[in-house]
Amino acid sequence: MKLNVDREADALYLRLDDSEIVESEEVSPGVVLDYNAAHEVIGVELLHLSKRSSDLNLSALEFETV
Repeated sequence: MKLNVDREADALYLRLDDSEIVESEEVSPGVVLDYNAAHEVIGVELLHLSKRSSDLNLSALEFETV
């Protein structure tokens, strides 16, 4: 799993695996899902990241496993 924050594009991308992306779909304004050939979600992109939360701190991402 990879997480990429692009400050210039104001976007966050979560990639679940390295399989080929065969389709992408914007499921909500600024939320794009990437699918592989088995129609499994393998990527999630959030656009306009800075507008989604006024308290967003891109320098301190927290990862939690429960």
